[in-house]
Amino acid sequence: MKGHAEARAGRGFDRRHWVSIMPYGLNEQHPNSYKEILDTLWENRDNLPYAYRILRDGCCDGCSLGTSGMRDWTMKGIHLCAVRLNLLRLNTMPAMDWHLLEDVDLLQHQSELELRKLGRLPVPLVRRRGDKGFRRISWDEATTLVADRLRLTDPRRIAWYLTSRGLTNEAYYAHQKVARFIGTNHIDTSARICHAPSTAALNETVGCAATTCSYSDWIGTDLLVLVGTNIANNQPVTTKYLYYAKKAGTRVFVVNPYVEPGLERYWVPSVTESALFGTRLADDFFQIHAGGDIPFFYGVLKHLVENGRIDHAFVSNRTVGWEEVESKTRSLSWDALERGSGLTRAEMRRFAEAFGKARSVIIVWSMGITQHSYGSDNVRAIVNLQLARGNVGREHTGLMPIRGHSGVQGGAEMGAMPGAYVLGSPVNEANARKFAGPEFWGFEPPSWKGLSAAHMVLAAGRGEIDLLWQSGGNFKHTLPEPVLVREALAKIGTRVHQDIVVNPTMLVEPADTVVLLPTRTRYEQRGGGTETSTERRVIYSPEIPGPRPAETNDEWEIPVLVARKFDPQRAGGAFAWRDTQDIRDEIDRICPTYSGIGKLHEKGDNFQYGGTRLLTDRFLTPDGRGHFSAVDLPEEQLPEGQFLLTTRRGKQFNSIIHSDMDPITGARRDEVLMSAEDAVRLGLRHGDAIVLRNAHGEFRGRVKTDRIKPGCLQAHWPEINVLIPAGRLDPSGVPDYNAMVEVVGAACMATEAVLT
Repeated sequence: MKGHAEARAGRGFDRRHWVSIMPYGLNEQHPNSYKEILDTLWENRDNLPYAYRILRDGCCDGCSLGTSGMRDWTMKGIHLCAVRLNLLRLNTMPAMDWHLLEDVDLLQHQSELELRKLGRLPVPLVRRRGDKGFRRISWDEATTLVADRLRLTDPRRIAWYLTSRGLTNEAYYAHQKVARFIGTNHIDTSARICHAPSTAALNETVGCAATTCSYSDWIGTDLLVLVGTNIANNQPVTTKYLYYAKKAGTRVFVVNPYVEPGLERYWVPSVTESALFGTRLADDFFQIHAGGDIPFFYGVLKHLVENGRIDHAFVSNRTVGWEEVESKTRSLSWDALERGSGLTRAEMRRFAEAFGKARSVIIVWSMGITQHSYGSDNVRAIVNLQLARGNVGREHTGLMPIRGHSGVQGGAEMGAMPGAYVLGSPVNEANARKFAGPEFWGFEPPSWKGLSAAHMVLAAGRGEIDLLWQSGGNFKHTLPEPVLVREALAKIGTRVHQDIVVNPTMLVEPADTVVLLPTRTRYEQRGGGTETSTERRVIYSPEIPGPRPAETNDEWEIPVLVARKFDPQRAGGAFAWRDTQDIRDEIDRICPTYSGIGKLHEKGDNFQYGGTRLLTDRFLTPDGRGHFSAVDLPEEQLPEGQFLLTTRRGKQFNSIIHSDMDPITGARRDEVLMSAEDAVRLGLRHGDAIVLRNAHGEFRGRVKTDRIKPGCLQAHWPEINVLIPAGRLDPSGVPDYNAMVEVVGAACMATEAVLT
């Protein structure tokens, strides 16, 4: 219910949570949200009425919290975050001069930011091997060319990748259905680079891959635990939820190697009290080693077991596998848990006492948990902790893998993944036959499981992919070992890039042919579109009247045009869609979880599938029970003298970088976060030039001493990808975005230069 948050949080100022009496933290390092608004106005000054209509009426294309216009279903009032403001120009910018693409050499050294600022892709373009650049072609030529290549290619050598860049559920559904119509299951989304471990582990343990609670559950929970996430940066509106949670008496714990300043305190611009005096968010930080989550949670569980804090009634009545987990927990030595987690037994006890006494707990996590080779086990360890205390299915409890982009949750649920046709219909022979029926698709999709995004590129490097279709996406920057990624892309015979702007991956030399297909944004789609938020809310976003690049097509329409060229007779029945309303009606018919999506057609129309919270009476596993998992401790051993490097995000949206400096931390893109203790030990000072080096590459940057766990380093992604090894993946397919590196200081570099 709208306003529910404020009602429970109470009214009036509370000085206990203030950061400073200095208005708006003028003496503090933090984002200047009001300046962001002014900058956005200036950047969109040539198209302000359209920009305002997008913000007023559209569903946010930034993070996955979900809005209708500038309001949501948890809090009163307007809230508008910097992520959305920074992305606004992608929707309002004019078309680029496509002639600039006639000579690619002139663009090769431009950054992603510089390429993006050239403007919207205006027309279909093609580049053949040996050409200096692209030439303009008609839509008929483009779709015929792509259809002909698809027809001549073994479907098992065709790959399809979709980013979350503003894509709607309807676009995801259309793309994946066309891919299956062509005959391939090698289809994936950007979620596979982020939350695939969450999907795999949650499906296995509780039977659903989505968050089990709602944002409103945050306000009033006894304890909210943030693990491996920096929501102040990636989902800034959540700081407003945290403000109201604090007002309602919620305690906030953070488990991270770095004391994130934005989780320590924040100035929420749309709340007068917080805007003036700031809000202290975290009540306690637990600085674990990077990758120390599993031993930390085992340590907490061990304390709960030893002090009689397990909810045995819940465990007995609703779960299986506890005996094995309890036995393993008791067998683990405190020495091993302290060494693995980086925290003492007493520190783990401090967490466990609060956790065990709390009547309700929500755990929120993101890529700090998932982007490890054991990411799925990290998630299972979180599930163990919540099951042990019965913290699912009740008000103010739950498991929340918080999504970073507005299209991620719905993308996988619409079937844009290698292992399912749509949510609830995994890829197998029985479902393939079912979908072949006239009441479903009328054609039989392939029944073999396809490749994930990272596996697609590895397969391309082995020469096993002949055609890659990308809608959005910038593999050259987002995946580990960019040199190997570029080499892999250059081996693919035909690449199709469907996008709204130019990015560096498009400019990789073609093995044979590269086709660029200009698409429209979510706000330009005929019939509007829907997105699914982190809290499982399916929200309608109407078509927004405004200018359109003349020769662009709707995101969903482009693959359908190709399908109709690929096989006109069969496609006529399979894709008889006129607009997105027809697609929603089809989703409504074949995906029971999304029943009701066909009725969404006005601004603000929405529903939350599964209700306010899931798992209230039974788990969604085949036996109806929650499953404990006796996961093993990670066996990573850090060699003497080396550091464990992890990646972080700054002022950016995925690989779209908005600024050279992160306003929350004050860190620039080339700065490496290092503890003061490590800096002193290495004879380094803040600002010193250093090189990070391993067998995969080197990164030249500067030291930024900060409150990070000794032995750990953090640097900005994607620049740091040169040090991240390709091919080291979680079983779900997510790359491990961590690496062991040595640090070389300025004195050593000077000596090396002389010797060289």
